[in-house]
Amino acid sequence: MLRDLPLSGVVVVELGDSASAPFSGKILAALGAEVWKVERPTGDSARGWGPSKWKDSGAAYHALNRGKRNICIDIKDKDQLATLHRLIAERADVFIHNLRPGASASYGLDADSLRVTKPELIHCEVGAFGHAGPMNTLPGYDPLMQAFSGIMSITGEEGQSPVRAGVSIVDFGTGMWAVIGIVSALYRRQNRHCGATVNSSLLETAIAWMSVGVANFNADGEPGARHGSGVAFIVPHRAYAAADGHLIVSCANDALFARLCAVLDHPEWATDERFATNAGRLKNRAEIDRLIGERMAQETRAFWTARLQAAGLPVAPIQTTQEMLANEQTLALGIIEKPSDDEIGIVGLPLSFDGKRPPPLHSARDTGADNHLLEWQLETGRRP
Repeated sequence: MLRDLPLSGVVVVELGDSASAPFSGKILAALGAEVWKVERPTGDSARGWGPSKWKDSGAAYHALNRGKRNICIDIKDKDQLATLHRLIAERADVFIHNLRPGASASYGLDADSLRVTKPELIHCEVGAFGHAGPMNTLPGYDPLMQAFSGIMSITGEEGQSPVRAGVSIVDFGTGMWAVIGIVSALYRRQNRHCGATVNSSLLETAIAWMSVGVANFNADGEPGARHGSGVAFIVPHRAYAAADGHLIVSCANDALFARLCAVLDHPEWATDERFATNAGRLKNRAEIDRLIGERMAQETRAFWTARLQAAGLPVAPIQTTQEMLANEQTLALGIIEKPSDDEIGIVGLPLSFDGKRPPPLHSARDTGADNHLLEWQLETGRRP
Protein backbone atom coordinates (compact mmCIF):
# COMPACT_ATOMS: atom_id res chain seq x y z
CA MET A 1 0.00 0.00 0.00
CA LEU A 2 1.30 3.42 -0.94
CA ARG A 3 1.44 5.68 2.11
CA ASP A 4 2.62 8.90 0.53
CA LEU A 5 0.91 9.57 -2.75
CA PRO A 6 2.52 12.26 -4.95
CA LEU A 7 -0.20 14.87 -4.40
CA SER A 8 -0.86 14.24 -0.71
CA GLY A 9 -1.60 17.57 0.97
CA VAL A 10 -2.82 19.28 -2.21
CA VAL A 11 -6.40 20.57 -2.03
CA VAL A 12 -8.43 20.75 -5.24
CA VAL A 13 -11.83 22.35 -5.73
CA GLU A 14 -13.52 20.95 -8.83
CA LEU A 15 -16.54 22.71 -10.29
CA GLY A 16 -16.89 20.13 -13.02
CA ASP A 17 -19.76 18.60 -14.94
CA SER A 18 -20.06 15.71 -17.40
CA ALA A 19 -16.68 14.16 -18.28
CA SER A 20 -13.54 16.21 -18.90
CA ALA A 21 -13.14 18.22 -15.67
CA PRO A 22 -14.53 15.42 -13.45
CA PHE A 23 -12.02 13.02 -15.04
CA SER A 24 -9.26 15.47 -14.10
CA GLY A 25 -10.56 15.54 -10.54
CA LYS A 26 -10.60 11.77 -10.34
CA ILE A 27 -6.99 11.53 -11.54
CA LEU A 28 -5.89 14.14 -9.01
CA ALA A 29 -7.74 12.27 -6.24
CA ALA A 30 -6.09 9.01 -7.25
CA LEU A 31 -2.72 10.77 -7.01
CA GLY A 32 -3.50 11.72 -3.43
CA ALA A 33 -5.11 15.16 -3.64
CA GLU A 34 -8.05 16.11 -1.44
CA VAL A 35 -10.69 16.87 -4.07
CA TRP A 36 -13.87 18.78 -3.29
CA LYS A 37 -16.42 18.26 -6.05
CA VAL A 38 -18.89 21.13 -6.26
CA GLU A 39 -22.19 19.90 -7.63
CA ARG A 40 -25.22 22.00 -8.51
CA PRO A 41 -28.56 21.19 -6.82
CA THR A 42 -29.85 19.36 -9.90
CA GLY A 43 -26.73 17.17 -9.94
CA ASP A 44 -23.93 16.46 -12.39
CA SER A 45 -25.19 15.70 -15.90
CA ALA A 46 -23.49 12.30 -15.78
CA ARG A 47 -25.87 11.19 -13.02
CA GLY A 48 -28.57 10.98 -15.68
CA TRP A 49 -26.55 9.22 -18.36
CA GLY A 50 -27.63 5.75 -19.41
CA PRO A 51 -28.26 3.08 -20.14
CA SER A 52 -26.41 1.56 -17.18
CA LYS A 53 -27.32 2.70 -13.67
CA TRP A 54 -25.79 2.10 -10.25
CA LYS A 55 -27.38 3.31 -7.02
CA ASP A 56 -29.76 5.69 -8.85
CA SER A 57 -27.01 7.38 -10.88
CA GLY A 58 -25.52 6.63 -14.25
CA ALA A 59 -22.64 4.18 -14.00
CA ALA A 60 -20.57 6.79 -15.85
CA TYR A 61 -20.90 9.14 -12.89
CA HIS A 62 -19.30 6.56 -10.60
CA ALA A 63 -16.51 5.96 -13.13
CA LEU A 64 -15.64 9.68 -13.13
CA ASN A 65 -16.20 10.78 -9.54
CA ARG A 66 -14.75 8.30 -7.07
CA GLY A 67 -12.39 9.54 -4.40
CA LYS A 68 -13.92 13.02 -4.02
CA ARG A 69 -15.77 14.86 -1.29
CA ASN A 70 -19.08 16.21 -2.56
CA ILE A 71 -20.68 19.54 -1.72
CA CYS A 72 -23.85 20.97 -3.20
CA ILE A 73 -23.61 24.67 -4.05
CA ASP A 74 -25.90 26.78 -6.21
CA ILE A 75 -23.52 29.40 -7.59
CA LYS A 76 -26.53 31.49 -8.67
CA ASP A 77 -27.27 32.02 -4.96
CA LYS A 78 -25.18 34.91 -3.59
CA ASP A 79 -24.59 33.37 -0.17
CA GLN A 80 -23.70 29.93 -1.53
CA LEU A 81 -21.36 31.48 -4.09
CA ALA A 82 -19.68 33.35 -1.24
CA THR A 83 -19.14 29.99 0.51
CA LEU A 84 -17.45 28.63 -2.60
CA HIS A 85 -15.21 31.70 -2.80
CA ARG A 86 -14.28 31.22 0.83
CA LEU A 87 -13.45 27.53 0.29
CA ILE A 88 -11.17 28.44 -2.61
CA ALA A 89 -9.52 31.30 -0.72
CA GLU A 90 -8.93 29.41 2.53
CA ARG A 91 -8.29 25.86 1.36
CA ALA A 92 -7.62 25.42 -2.33
CA ASP A 93 -4.31 24.94 -4.05
CA VAL A 94 -6.10 24.23 -7.33
CA PHE A 95 -9.43 25.32 -8.75
CA ILE A 96 -10.64 23.51 -11.86
CA HIS A 97 -13.86 24.09 -13.75
CA ASN A 98 -15.58 23.57 -17.07
CA LEU A 99 -18.29 26.21 -16.81
CA ARG A 100 -19.87 27.34 -20.05
CA PRO A 101 -17.72 29.89 -21.89
CA GLY A 102 -17.78 33.29 -20.21
CA ALA A 103 -19.69 32.14 -17.16
CA SER A 104 -16.77 32.02 -14.76
CA ALA A 105 -16.20 35.78 -14.90
CA SER A 106 -19.83 36.52 -14.11
CA TYR A 107 -19.45 34.61 -10.84
CA GLY A 108 -15.99 35.96 -10.04
CA LEU A 109 -14.54 32.50 -10.60
CA ASP A 110 -12.24 33.41 -13.47
CA ALA A 111 -8.47 33.35 -13.02
CA ASP A 112 -8.04 37.14 -12.96
CA SER A 113 -10.60 37.55 -10.16
CA LEU A 114 -9.51 34.66 -7.96
CA ARG A 115 -5.79 35.28 -8.23
CA VAL A 116 -6.09 38.92 -7.15
CA THR A 117 -6.61 37.74 -3.58
CA LYS A 118 -4.80 34.39 -3.94
CA PRO A 119 -1.93 34.79 -6.41
CA GLU A 120 -0.54 31.32 -5.60
CA LEU A 121 -3.73 29.61 -6.81
CA ILE A 122 -3.52 27.19 -9.74
CA HIS A 123 -6.58 28.04 -11.82
CA CYS A 124 -7.48 25.53 -14.53
CA GLU A 125 -10.21 26.11 -17.08
CA VAL A 126 -11.28 23.17 -19.22
CA GLY A 127 -12.92 24.65 -22.30
CA ALA A 128 -14.52 23.56 -25.55
CA PHE A 129 -13.03 25.41 -28.54
CA GLY A 130 -10.17 26.95 -26.55
CA HIS A 131 -9.56 30.20 -24.69
CA ALA A 132 -8.80 32.28 -27.81
CA GLY A 133 -10.18 32.74 -31.31
CA PRO A 134 -13.58 33.59 -32.82
CA MET A 135 -15.22 30.37 -31.53
CA ASN A 136 -13.91 30.50 -27.97
CA THR A 137 -17.33 31.27 -26.47
CA LEU A 138 -19.17 28.41 -28.17
CA PRO A 139 -20.17 25.27 -26.28
CA GLY A 140 -18.86 21.92 -27.43
CA TYR A 141 -18.75 18.20 -26.73
CA ASP A 142 -16.53 15.25 -27.61
CA PRO A 143 -18.16 14.26 -30.93
CA LEU A 144 -18.14 17.85 -32.18
CA MET A 145 -14.38 17.98 -31.66
CA GLN A 146 -13.80 14.62 -33.31
CA ALA A 147 -15.65 16.08 -36.28
CA PHE A 148 -14.08 19.55 -36.29
CA SER A 149 -10.49 18.33 -35.82
CA GLY A 150 -10.55 15.90 -38.73
CA ILE A 151 -10.46 12.74 -36.62
CA MET A 152 -13.74 11.51 -38.09
CA SER A 153 -12.51 12.14 -41.62
CA ILE A 154 -9.94 9.37 -41.20
CA THR A 155 -11.98 7.02 -38.98
CA GLY A 156 -14.16 4.21 -40.31
CA GLU A 157 -14.40 2.39 -43.62
CA GLU A 158 -13.76 4.15 -46.91
CA GLY A 159 -17.00 4.97 -48.71
CA GLN A 160 -19.08 4.68 -45.53
CA SER A 161 -20.49 7.35 -43.24
CA PRO A 162 -18.02 8.99 -40.82
CA VAL A 163 -17.88 7.46 -37.35
CA ARG A 164 -16.46 8.65 -34.03
CA ALA A 165 -14.30 6.61 -31.71
CA GLY A 166 -16.41 4.36 -29.49
CA VAL A 167 -15.07 5.99 -26.31
CA SER A 168 -14.80 9.67 -25.41
CA ILE A 169 -11.15 10.05 -26.31
CA VAL A 170 -11.36 13.84 -26.49
CA ASP A 171 -13.07 14.27 -23.11
CA PHE A 172 -10.64 11.96 -21.34
CA GLY A 173 -7.63 13.30 -23.19
CA THR A 174 -8.56 16.85 -22.23
CA GLY A 175 -8.86 15.79 -18.61
CA MET A 176 -5.39 14.27 -18.79
CA TRP A 177 -3.89 17.41 -20.37
CA ALA A 178 -5.48 19.47 -17.62
CA VAL A 179 -3.80 17.28 -15.01
CA ILE A 180 -0.45 17.56 -16.78
CA GLY A 181 -0.80 21.33 -16.73
CA ILE A 182 -1.86 21.41 -13.08
CA VAL A 183 0.96 19.16 -11.91
CA SER A 184 3.47 21.19 -13.93
CA ALA A 185 2.13 24.41 -12.38
CA LEU A 186 2.35 22.94 -8.88
CA TYR A 187 5.98 21.96 -9.54
CA ARG A 188 6.78 25.47 -10.78
CA ARG A 189 5.09 26.97 -7.72
CA GLN A 190 7.49 25.11 -5.44
CA ASN A 191 10.42 26.94 -7.01
CA ARG A 192 8.94 30.30 -8.00
CA HIS A 193 6.19 30.64 -5.34
CA CYS A 194 3.61 31.77 -7.86
CA GLY A 195 0.33 30.47 -9.16
CA ALA A 196 -0.68 29.84 -12.75
CA THR A 197 -3.57 29.91 -15.15
CA VAL A 198 -3.87 26.60 -16.96
CA ASN A 199 -6.07 26.27 -20.04
CA SER A 200 -7.02 22.98 -21.63
CA SER A 201 -9.69 22.43 -24.26
CA LEU A 202 -11.47 19.73 -26.18
CA LEU A 203 -10.50 21.12 -29.56
CA GLU A 204 -6.80 21.46 -28.75
CA THR A 205 -6.79 17.89 -27.47
CA ALA A 206 -8.51 16.62 -30.61
CA ILE A 207 -6.02 18.47 -32.81
CA ALA A 208 -3.17 16.98 -30.76
CA TRP A 209 -4.49 13.48 -31.52
CA MET A 210 -4.12 14.44 -35.20
CA SER A 211 -0.38 15.11 -34.84
CA VAL A 212 0.71 12.46 -37.34
CA GLY A 213 -2.10 13.30 -39.74
CA VAL A 214 -1.16 16.98 -39.66
CA ALA A 215 2.50 16.16 -40.32
CA ASN A 216 1.54 13.88 -43.22
CA PHE A 217 -0.68 16.54 -44.79
CA ASN A 218 1.95 19.25 -44.42
CA ALA A 219 4.49 16.92 -46.03
CA ASP A 220 2.54 15.85 -49.11
CA GLY A 221 -0.78 17.70 -49.18
CA GLU A 222 -2.81 14.50 -48.95
CA PRO A 223 -5.76 14.83 -46.54
CA GLY A 224 -5.74 11.18 -45.48
CA ALA A 225 -8.26 8.42 -46.03
CA ARG A 226 -10.25 5.96 -43.97
CA HIS A 227 -8.68 2.53 -43.52
CA GLY A 228 -11.11 0.87 -41.13
CA SER A 229 -9.10 -0.93 -38.48
CA GLY A 230 -5.87 -0.16 -40.35
CA VAL A 231 -3.70 2.93 -40.63
CA ALA A 232 -2.45 5.02 -43.52
CA PHE A 233 1.27 4.40 -43.11
CA ILE A 234 1.81 0.70 -42.20
CA VAL A 235 0.67 -2.53 -43.90
CA PRO A 236 -0.25 -4.96 -42.41
CA HIS A 237 -1.50 -3.18 -39.31
CA ARG A 238 -5.19 -4.00 -39.02
CA ALA A 239 -7.88 -6.51 -38.11
CA TYR A 240 -8.35 -9.78 -39.95
CA ALA A 241 -11.22 -12.23 -39.59
CA ALA A 242 -10.25 -15.61 -38.18
CA ALA A 243 -12.69 -18.53 -38.22
CA ASP A 244 -14.39 -17.40 -34.99
CA GLY A 245 -13.71 -13.68 -34.67
CA HIS A 246 -11.26 -10.91 -35.45
CA LEU A 247 -7.73 -10.15 -34.34
CA ILE A 248 -5.31 -7.32 -34.96
CA VAL A 249 -1.96 -8.10 -36.56
CA SER A 250 0.77 -5.47 -36.72
CA CYS A 251 4.00 -5.56 -38.70
CA ALA A 252 5.71 -2.21 -38.25
CA ASN A 253 8.75 -3.20 -40.33
CA ASP A 254 9.78 -5.54 -43.12
CA ALA A 255 11.47 -8.05 -40.82
CA LEU A 256 8.25 -8.57 -38.89
CA PHE A 257 6.35 -8.96 -42.15
CA ALA A 258 8.74 -11.69 -43.28
CA ARG A 259 8.20 -13.45 -39.96
CA LEU A 260 4.44 -13.19 -40.42
CA CYS A 261 4.68 -14.71 -43.87
CA ALA A 262 6.54 -17.69 -42.44
CA VAL A 263 3.93 -18.19 -39.71
CA LEU A 264 1.17 -18.04 -42.34
CA ASP A 265 3.03 -20.72 -44.34
CA HIS A 266 3.61 -18.34 -47.25
CA PRO A 267 7.27 -17.26 -47.01
CA GLU A 268 7.23 -16.37 -50.71
CA TRP A 269 5.17 -13.24 -49.97
CA ALA A 270 8.16 -11.71 -48.19
CA THR A 271 10.25 -11.79 -51.36
CA ASP A 272 7.46 -10.79 -53.75
CA GLU A 273 8.48 -7.38 -55.11
CA ARG A 274 4.94 -6.12 -54.52
CA PHE A 275 5.12 -6.86 -50.79
CA ALA A 276 8.80 -7.01 -49.77
CA THR A 277 8.84 -3.43 -48.46
CA ASN A 278 6.29 -1.37 -46.58
CA ALA A 279 6.23 1.08 -49.48
CA GLY A 280 5.25 -1.77 -51.80
CA ARG A 281 2.63 -3.06 -49.41
CA LEU A 282 1.10 0.40 -49.14
CA LYS A 283 0.71 0.48 -52.94
CA ASN A 284 -0.70 -3.04 -52.98
CA ARG A 285 -2.68 -2.83 -49.74
CA ALA A 286 -5.84 -4.46 -51.08
CA GLU A 287 -4.04 -7.50 -52.50
CA ILE A 288 -1.85 -8.33 -49.49
CA ASP A 289 -4.78 -7.77 -47.14
CA ARG A 290 -6.83 -10.18 -49.24
CA LEU A 291 -4.14 -12.86 -49.15
CA ILE A 292 -3.56 -12.55 -45.42
CA GLY A 293 -7.30 -12.48 -44.77
CA GLU A 294 -7.95 -15.68 -46.73
CA ARG A 295 -5.25 -17.52 -44.77
CA MET A 296 -6.35 -16.17 -41.38
CA ALA A 297 -9.94 -17.26 -42.01
CA GLN A 298 -8.87 -20.89 -42.05
CA GLU A 299 -8.06 -21.04 -38.31
CA THR A 300 -9.42 -19.71 -35.00
CA ARG A 301 -8.39 -16.62 -33.06
CA ALA A 302 -6.79 -18.78 -30.39
CA PHE A 303 -4.78 -20.72 -32.97
CA TRP A 304 -3.39 -17.57 -34.60
CA THR A 305 -2.83 -15.73 -31.34
CA ALA A 306 -0.74 -18.57 -29.94
CA ARG A 307 1.21 -19.07 -33.15
CA LEU A 308 1.92 -15.39 -33.74
CA GLN A 309 2.90 -14.75 -30.13
CA ALA A 310 5.28 -17.71 -30.24
CA ALA A 311 6.96 -16.07 -33.24
CA GLY A 312 7.28 -12.76 -31.39
CA LEU A 313 4.73 -10.97 -33.57
CA PRO A 314 2.42 -8.24 -32.23
CA VAL A 315 -1.12 -9.66 -32.16
CA ALA A 316 -4.27 -9.16 -30.11
CA PRO A 317 -7.77 -10.60 -30.39
CA ILE A 318 -10.57 -8.05 -30.67
CA GLN A 319 -12.35 -8.63 -27.39
CA THR A 320 -15.65 -7.54 -25.95
CA THR A 321 -15.66 -5.69 -22.63
CA GLN A 322 -16.61 -8.97 -20.95
CA GLU A 323 -13.72 -10.83 -22.56
CA MET A 324 -11.25 -8.09 -21.64
CA LEU A 325 -12.35 -8.09 -17.99
CA ALA A 326 -12.04 -11.87 -17.77
CA ASN A 327 -8.65 -12.03 -19.50
CA GLU A 328 -5.84 -13.24 -17.26
CA GLN A 329 -3.65 -10.28 -18.27
CA THR A 330 -6.29 -7.77 -17.10
CA LEU A 331 -6.74 -9.72 -13.87
CA ALA A 332 -2.99 -9.84 -13.26
CA LEU A 333 -2.71 -6.06 -13.57
CA GLY A 334 -5.37 -5.52 -10.91
CA ILE A 335 -6.53 -2.34 -12.62
CA ILE A 336 -10.25 -2.98 -12.04
CA GLU A 337 -10.89 -1.82 -8.48
CA LYS A 338 -13.73 -2.03 -5.96
CA PRO A 339 -13.57 -0.05 -2.71
CA SER A 340 -16.03 -2.51 -1.14
CA ASP A 341 -17.93 -5.67 -2.00
CA ASP A 342 -21.17 -3.78 -2.64
CA GLU A 343 -19.61 -1.49 -5.27
CA ILE A 344 -19.14 -1.93 -8.99
CA GLY A 345 -15.66 -2.42 -10.38
CA ILE A 346 -14.15 0.77 -11.81
CA VAL A 347 -10.90 1.27 -13.73
CA GLY A 348 -8.13 2.46 -11.43
CA LEU A 349 -5.30 4.82 -12.25
CA PRO A 350 -3.20 3.39 -15.12
CA LEU A 351 0.01 4.25 -13.26
CA SER A 352 2.19 2.51 -10.71
CA PHE A 353 4.81 3.97 -8.40
CA ASP A 354 7.64 1.67 -7.32
CA GLY A 355 5.60 -1.23 -8.64
CA LYS A 356 2.43 -0.34 -6.73
CA ARG A 357 -0.78 1.13 -8.09
CA PRO A 358 -2.41 3.84 -5.95
CA PRO A 359 -5.08 2.28 -3.70
CA PRO A 360 -8.76 2.17 -4.74
CA LEU A 361 -10.71 5.38 -4.37
CA HIS A 362 -13.73 5.52 -2.09
CA SER A 363 -17.20 5.42 -3.64
CA ALA A 364 -18.69 8.40 -5.43
CA ARG A 365 -20.66 10.48 -2.94
CA ASP A 366 -24.27 11.65 -3.04
CA THR A 367 -24.87 15.27 -4.01
CA GLY A 368 -24.09 17.46 -1.01
CA ALA A 369 -22.94 14.57 1.17
CA ASP A 370 -20.09 16.63 2.63
CA ASN A 371 -21.74 20.02 3.08
CA HIS A 372 -21.69 19.54 6.85
CA LEU A 373 -17.95 18.84 6.75
CA LEU A 374 -17.34 21.99 4.73
CA GLU A 375 -19.31 24.08 7.23
CA TRP A 376 -17.31 22.59 10.14
CA GLN A 377 -13.98 23.24 8.45
CA LEU A 378 -14.81 26.83 7.57
CA GLU A 379 -16.12 27.52 11.05
CA THR A 380 -13.22 25.94 12.93
CA GLY A 381 -10.42 26.40 10.42
CA ARG A 382 -9.47 22.78 11.06
CA ARG A 383 -9.20 19.71 8.91
CA PRO A 384 -10.63 16.33 9.97
